[in-house]
Amino acid sequence: MDNRIENYRKSSEEIRIRSFDEFKVGDSAQITVKTSNETVEQFGKLTTDFNPLHFNDEFAAKTVFKKRLVHGAFSSGLISAVIGMKLPGPGALYLDQYCKFRKPVYIGDKLTAIATVVEKKVKERDGKPPMKLLILETNVKNQNDVIVTEGKATILVQEM
Repeated sequence: MDNRIENYRKSSEEIRIRSFDEFKVGDSAQITVKTSNETVEQFGKLTTDFNPLHFNDEFAAKTVFKKRLVHGAFSSGLISAVIGMKLPGPGALYLDQYCKFRKPVYIGDKLTAIATVVEKKVKERDGKPPMKLLILETNVKNQNDVIVTEGKATILVQEM
């Protein structure tokens, strides 16, 4: 089994949850992944998206892209990884995400997903604890520093 999975199956006392007050506007985190044919195959199996644009060289060659592409949603998945693992990290709850896929991602591209805090909000609720929210700017860039996916996310920071 993947050690990364086992690390998060530990006792909840061993997992550090950052408090809302620890975050400030301008905080940023990122992850980088190099895409591969295996990436596309695994993503296709997980999502059941077997569009030939991702899997068939002959089909893709006839398109405007001329070669196979990585699924667009893979880049939004990388944003989810940054949010869930780094900013804000474990315990974060994704409330919404807007994504715009600006450029194609080709197999072999190196992608860097970046999340940056642009706003902090506390939403008061009648008779319930307030919701502590981070508004994040989310971008994914390729190895040429070109934004391939841009967006915004709203994250609930849970304090335990």
